[in-house]
Amino acid sequence: MTSRERVLAALAHREPDKVPIDLGATYNSGISACALYRLREYYGLEKRPIQIYETSQMIGTMEPDILDRMHIDVIGLNSANDCAGVPLHGPMQDFTMPDGTPVKISAAHKYKVDEKGRSFLYPQGNDSYDPSYVMPEGGYFFDAIPRSPGYDEDNLTPVEDFKEDFKPISQEDARWYEENAKLLRETTDKAIFGCFGMGGIGDPSAIPGGGVLEPKGIRTYQDWCMAQLLYPEYIEAVFDMWTDNALKSLEIYHQAVGDNIDVINISGTDFGTQVGPIMSLDTFRTLYKPYYRKMNDWVHDNTSWKTHYHCCGAIEVFIEDFIDMGVDVLNPVQLSAAGMDARQLKEKYGSRITFWGGGVDTQGLLPTGTPEQVKAQVKERLDILARGGGYVFNTIHNIMGNVPAENIAACFEAADEFKF
Repeated sequence: MTSRERVLAALAHREPDKVPIDLGATYNSGISACALYRLREYYGLEKRPIQIYETSQMIGTMEPDILDRMHIDVIGLNSANDCAGVPLHGPMQDFTMPDGTPVKISAAHKYKVDEKGRSFLYPQGNDSYDPSYVMPEGGYFFDAIPRSPGYDEDNLTPVEDFKEDFKPISQEDARWYEENAKLLRETTDKAIFGCFGMGGIGDPSAIPGGGVLEPKGIRTYQDWCMAQLLYPEYIEAVFDMWTDNALKSLEIYHQAVGDNIDVINISGTDFGTQVGPIMSLDTFRTLYKPYYRKMNDWVHDNTSWKTHYHCCGAIEVFIEDFIDMGVDVLNPVQLSAAGMDARQLKEKYGSRITFWGGGVDTQGLLPTGTPEQVKAQVKERLDILARGGGYVFNTIHNIMGNVPAENIAACFEAADEFKF
């Protein structure tokens, strides 16, 4: 099978010739630029600065040489703009990570490093406004900075507060998507993943408004979670705007890329913590599910794409509803969270939803274990999750910057060597 055929077979719940492998196609299945730089060195590949395709997490681009070296089957059609509202298609500039790793970020970014070693990014690259992201000294990624002046609970104005957050894909960006989707289809045999993500209603990474010059209203995640019970009308008004914009953008995106992508990410909103759900199932069904159903229905009614959702934590309670509302693919399959047993998930849901991830414990074993231990866990999990199809291999979320290169190599070698 070609890489694309392999992935499509897995998505159709057929057992492919070998396990399809992803690294770097999505914003949640990638690798820190710092770890990628060392991994390239481990493989003896050319040393060069790592190009960043997701700025808040400082995720590095997997270039053709390392994709081929690691037998990766999926490649991403990345977003035209990053979390700070800065275009990613255009000139790049040098940036040095706290550990010394050389990277390239958009030249449209304005950034500063203060006397404490903290790095700051500005919304839309405009340093006339307060910075919207900070990377601490010794850090590997940027955290959003809440900048809203607050809100008046007796005079809530959701439409005014979020009017700058949601804008349909521009014609310039649509042309970029069209050209690059076509290029990827014509020059690779890999499955192509659309990093759309504009349907991630309530995503904690989006609520602070990192790409908005002057965000207003309910913008901290703590306040947002409470508002779902205290001011549900506020949440619904924001979700109406969010969903309308996502549907308009899906139409533009489809006109641009057509059948040149195979899977599209709709949402990256997390509904679980390590120990349990963030919200009740009733809250999810009332506030979230109707909007997600609209987006999934549009994709399934108008395209051949599979819909991909990233959702961390202990989310077993939501999976039946995910399937009911039209989710085809679930990532990252956080098996370390409560109630997320691999065998039970596969038996209960594996014929109806594709699991994308779950291949190794990224928090514990991958950074601290031996290569032999890593390989053993990967093989054990593949034996449960991969058989019968409905599975794409990846780690649980992005590989962090401090993970040893030999452990990363062992992880993906074990997946590549797995036999059905």
